[in-house]
Amino acid sequence: MSINRTAKGIVLVPCLLLGAAFLAAAVWGDGDATGANQRLALVIGGVLIGGGLLAQLLPE
Repeated sequence: MSINRTAKGIVLVPCLLLGAAFLAAAVWGDGDATGANQRLALVIGGVLIGGGLLAQLLPE
């Protein structure tokens, strides 16, 4: 059972970090970026964070 818990942590941490990086890039990006790039960064960040949190909710 502990292997599954470790694997969940291995999935969670990078997903949260990458998701936060994409969200930060969307929020604090420079003015040269178009609105489509900002929306794409928001979607990718949300999907990564959602996927990481969903991995924690899956049963062992």
